[in-house]
Amino acid sequence: MMKSDNAFTAIEKTIDDLKADIKQEEVSVVQSVQSGTAIVSGLSGAQMDELLMFENGVQGMVQTLNRDSVGVVFLDNPDSVKAGDKVKRTHRILDVPVSENLLGRVINPLGEQLDGKAPIIFNERRAIEIEAVPIMDRAPVISPLQTGIKAVDAFTPIGRGQRELILGDRQTGKTAIALDTIINQRESNVICIYCAIGQRNSAVAGVIADLQKYQAMKNTIVVVSAADDEAGMQFIAPYAATSIGEYFMYKGKDVLIVYDDLTNHARAYRQMSLLLRRPPGREAFPGDIFYIHSRLLERATRLRAELGGGSLTALPIVSTEAGNISAYIPTNIISITDGQIYLSAPMFQKGIMPAVDTGKSVSRVGGDAQLPAYKAVVGPLKLFYAQFEELESFTKFGTQLDKETQARIRRGQAIRSTLEQRQFMLLSASEQIAVFAAANAGLFDGLSSEENLSAQQKIIKVLHEEFPHLEQMVYRREKLGEAEIKLLTDAFTEALTTKE
Repeated sequence: MMKSDNAFTAIEKTIDDLKADIKQEEVSVVQSVQSGTAIVSGLSGAQMDELLMFENGVQGMVQTLNRDSVGVVFLDNPDSVKAGDKVKRTHRILDVPVSENLLGRVINPLGEQLDGKAPIIFNERRAIEIEAVPIMDRAPVISPLQTGIKAVDAFTPIGRGQRELILGDRQTGKTAIALDTIINQRESNVICIYCAIGQRNSAVAGVIADLQKYQAMKNTIVVVSAADDEAGMQFIAPYAATSIGEYFMYKGKDVLIVYDDLTNHARAYRQMSLLLRRPPGREAFPGDIFYIHSRLLERATRLRAELGGGSLTALPIVSTEAGNISAYIPTNIISITDGQIYLSAPMFQKGIMPAVDTGKSVSRVGGDAQLPAYKAVVGPLKLFYAQFEELESFTKFGTQLDKETQARIRRGQAIRSTLEQRQFMLLSASEQIAVFAAANAGLFDGLSSEENLSAQQKIIKVLHEEFPHLEQMVYRREKLGEAEIKLLTDAFTEALTTKE
């Protein structure tokens, strides 16, 4: 009896050892394929944004849930996919790997390296679609994000946690402003993410080369979805980049993210939606085009101190046609963001760079974050410059001007020349304030652009050599009184009138 029991136990053990590891999979077939999208039958349990795997290794993302099928957009080249191919669920909502090791790297929206360097080691993954931070978990925008650009930091300041739109026609310097802003963070603790959406590879390579040249790549991550990538890959790019930014934000760090640009993103979504037979609306964009951008940009915020106090600042870029800021996509994104920096094509054509139109540009929350020292010199400057622009348009009719009006015109032209700035020639906050104080005092009146630039350089030299204490006052968020400003302008006047 004992022997039979032992034999029975041995047989049971052998059967248990031979049991296969059964794994249930939900598999279906492709019904049709069309221009980067596919209709897949069945898969009744599939979820929105779920990653699907085709039998030849191509990846796709669920974007439409129908009664008997799902609409899928491809993330890889779908040329090898055909009707009848098998498709299986991964039970995984599309996500992106995140890690500190991403700093200094170039990746695609799936986290795959594009720079040919060593493999990236990741420690966790984050879904590309995450709900925005609740209102009660947000803190006011009170810290400035300095761009190093006078026309922006003075007239349309940006705060950490803000969403500031950059818009204008093609080739007016939109990317240049964003790039300068990233480079200006190289000595700060701000982590930067440049997200290229539908850009030419040569253009992205130029941006990366500039970041490397100015030592800004060490704290920057470049997420690239090129113009020849599938529309699905272009669509997920900004969401993936934002999830990477949120990983750092929740660690208490300040993050700057540039979306270049959301016009291409909207076009990629329109292409996907029309192929998936969603009803078209205005300009053939689907009705939820506003929602896809609002749920993206709402993720930019500043966290309360109890949650780490990190921030995510968004600089979306949008292209306009012939300066039309009332077109569908620009209008949508203007209504979502906290202000806009508008670049004027006529100003750019005249050689006024950056071509920031101060009349149409606005920052709705950044003024609260602006360093107090700016207000003493920029307030009078903004008012005078706005009046000058009106006066200048009136003088185009050829009216004879009295001496006072001629003096105001000269002062306005000097201020405009002062606001001009070459790319990569960035100024600190104290340097900008010194230059504006000199402009208010009329020290640049009647100077040519080259003379104005030379005078600015002299003023900045005097500031560093003679007024280090005033520089510290600026960064301690102290106000500059009339006495300090007079001390500055007297020293600048002496420096500019003294012959070398």
